[in-house]
Amino acid sequence: SIPTAISVPGAELVYRFADLMPSPDTTIIVNCGGRTRSIIGAQSLINAGVRNKVVSLKDGTMAWHLAGLEVVHGATRKPPEVSAHGLQSAGEAAVRVAARCGIARIDKRTLESWRAEAARRSLYVLDVRSPEEYGAGHLRGARSAPGGQLVQETDSHMAIWGARVVLVDDNSVRATMTASWLKQMGWTDIAVLAAGPVDDDWETGPHVPRVLGLEAASAPHIDALDLRDRLAAGKGTVIDLNLSTRYALGHIPGAWFAIRSRFNVALAKLPSHRAIVLTSADGRLAALAAAELQAAASVPVMTLVGGTQAWVRAGLPLETGAIRMAGHADDVFLSPRERGQNREDAMREYLAWEINLVNDMANDDDHRFRIIA
Repeated sequence: SIPTAISVPGAELVYRFADLMPSPDTTIIVNCGGRTRSIIGAQSLINAGVRNKVVSLKDGTMAWHLAGLEVVHGATRKPPEVSAHGLQSAGEAAVRVAARCGIARIDKRTLESWRAEAARRSLYVLDVRSPEEYGAGHLRGARSAPGGQLVQETDSHMAIWGARVVLVDDNSVRATMTASWLKQMGWTDIAVLAAGPVDDDWETGPHVPRVLGLEAASAPHIDALDLRDRLAAGKGTVIDLNLSTRYALGHIPGAWFAIRSRFNVALAKLPSHRAIVLTSADGRLAALAAAELQAAASVPVMTLVGGTQAWVRAGLPLETGAIRMAGHADDVFLSPRERGQNREDAMREYLAWEINLVNDMANDDDHRFRIIA
């Protein structure tokens, strides 16, 4: 980040704005890594009717870096908790945005009727608060999709055009701001629902999606402590199917990184006489892939129950680094900021591409964007 910046993800901006501002005369500069989120964030504040002057930092942290200015790594500054005054101010702003963008609010009875129709009409119920708030308690059946990232990476959360979309939070502010952008992006059947722990269908913990095919997975398995003993005796090799970037951040000591679709390539690099224990973040991908690996391997294949997360919960250590790569790590597109070489060239290339999107849009006759002036 740039020095003095405070982390306020997109959907949080209007919600936390009043408690961050020392004065209506303070100029507000919204920043992101490049361009997209800073522009959306700045426009969100303008749409909400704040009195301050609001601008976005042109080309974001990349431009700051390219100018030779100091970039802060490991920044931790966060906004204060929302006060009663801040919540009132944010609520009034959300009402204005809802009226401007035609955002509907629904009650629990309407949601239940839509859920009853979900076999005929697809329905997404998404909690747009922070992952921490979601984990502490959320509406049963809602999935976590923090509002700023839902707007930025919509295709990661919603795949079906024409589906009904219900955005949930505890007071409608963050849901309304998120809905205002999704509606401009073409998601026309979208509504907001406020829910809290006083409701009957309130639950805690992470969302656990149903994984197709997981019930039929039947590979032998091993728990974390047994795996520790097997590795200490030199009687096993671990293959980790996590994303290469996450593998580098932490994996079981001695594990190899591999890509599921290239098991034959990976096996050629592994010790040929050891049994293989397949793991992934939570173990589910490993369970799905075990039969494919067993068909290609000449040694027994097992899976780690609960995956690498179970290893950590057992109090066992991880190691870091992109080491023991049994396949080319091209599974993740690295942003220019994440690249080890030619970062500046990649930044310039990315920014040129993004700036030219305006021209590309002018020649695109099937997009659904309808920006509200």
